[in-house]
Amino acid sequence: MSQTGTRTAPRRHTRTRPARTATRRTRNQRRVVITGLGVTAPGGIGTPAFWDLISAGRTATRTISLFDATGFRSQIAAECDFDPAARGLSPQEARRMDRAAQLGVVSAREALTDSGLTTTIPPERLGVSIGSAVGCTMGLEEEYVVLSDGGRTWLVDPAYGVPQLYGYMVPSTIATEVAWAGGAEGPVALISTGCTAGLDAVGHGYQLVKEGSADAVLAGATDAPISPITVACFDAIKATSPSNDDPAHASRPFDLDRNGFVLGEGSAVMVLEERQAALRRGARIHAEIVGFASRSNAYHMTGLKPDGREMAEAIRAALGQARLDPGDIDYINAHGSGTRQNDRHETAAFKDALGHHAYQAPVSSIKSMIGHSLGAIGSIEIAACVLAITHNLVPPTANLHTADPECDLDYVPLTAREQPVDVVLSVGSGFGGFQTAMLLARDPGDTGRGGHHD
Repeated sequence: MSQTGTRTAPRRHTRTRPARTATRRTRNQRRVVITGLGVTAPGGIGTPAFWDLISAGRTATRTISLFDATGFRSQIAAECDFDPAARGLSPQEARRMDRAAQLGVVSAREALTDSGLTTTIPPERLGVSIGSAVGCTMGLEEEYVVLSDGGRTWLVDPAYGVPQLYGYMVPSTIATEVAWAGGAEGPVALISTGCTAGLDAVGHGYQLVKEGSADAVLAGATDAPISPITVACFDAIKATSPSNDDPAHASRPFDLDRNGFVLGEGSAVMVLEERQAALRRGARIHAEIVGFASRSNAYHMTGLKPDGREMAEAIRAALGQARLDPGDIDYINAHGSGTRQNDRHETAAFKDALGHHAYQAPVSSIKSMIGHSLGAIGSIEIAACVLAITHNLVPPTANLHTADPECDLDYVPLTAREQPVDVVLSVGSGFGGFQTAMLLARDPGDTGRGGHHD
């Protein structure tokens, strides 16, 4: 069966949204909302450019330009057209920070501006939770090439190293840079759980605010892994797509002809706040985080069980926290990496956790357009979910032309879909068996008419 951009939307259930929202939590619980967004992604820098790309179904995957990839099995990636000076970083900051830290700081500054959060919040009540899978990979690799004289010297001379070399060795320096940029003196953490790090870092920030350890948290993730060592690692296990002759269409989640993921880079950071405090200061609330859970499969470093049981358990746990039913979910933002085992795995997980509603809720993967930025992608996908709620629009799965019989849900092929979006499920799956689920909902004070991100 061939899938095209024209498809009849599934029949949607009806429900009384305000009543469900009002009874979802007890009065005494601290509720956590998103009041600021900052995105640095392939295809455009800044949140408006990011949404313009994915809502239009355009792809930002191309031949690698950050280094000479000749000779590699996979020579394609989704790169950010990023100029540190143009994005407000000083020459000193640009020299001090690895590219991953630069992307994260730029996104954090955008999120703070968008939130309108001022210095009135005590600095010790502002926290940071940043995710990253591979840390300062680019800086480390570049310095090793210099120190080892292009790999010819086994015993390197540290005198040739830059002063920032130690910082490249310690991924937590990325979170430190974001804390400095935001003036945060509260809890600061670097979350590194592979490809679920972006979701897990936002989840950690959510828990800090919910438990009262912080009043606001800069939460998100960043990764800049497009370097020879990372590309070589994925080449070795044949996880990435070898479709070098057609990079724009190489990322094909859920398609019968998919042949691996396309590496990407980027970052997304958001401001999380306690809802009542945000309302008191007149903040615009983009969405509320209503459920978060993670599980592990304790099975294999890179393999997945086909039944998706662990992801299904995370989804059920998140639904339980939110006091929502499967039928309340309007959109599922899939991990959708484009590998054969992942797409089958999470399709099975949706069916297990959501039952019949798995066939009713639209599912899509934005990795089809911006690639897989490892630890960063989970936070970028959360930003996409927030914007889907804002605009009442489900972004499409690009490059999905031929249905895989094993992937038989509604994957919104090629073209975005306008529909009410009040509750979104976002999931992630990572090497090591990590499985994470997060639920976001429209704030009760939002009229639901959609709008524009300013």
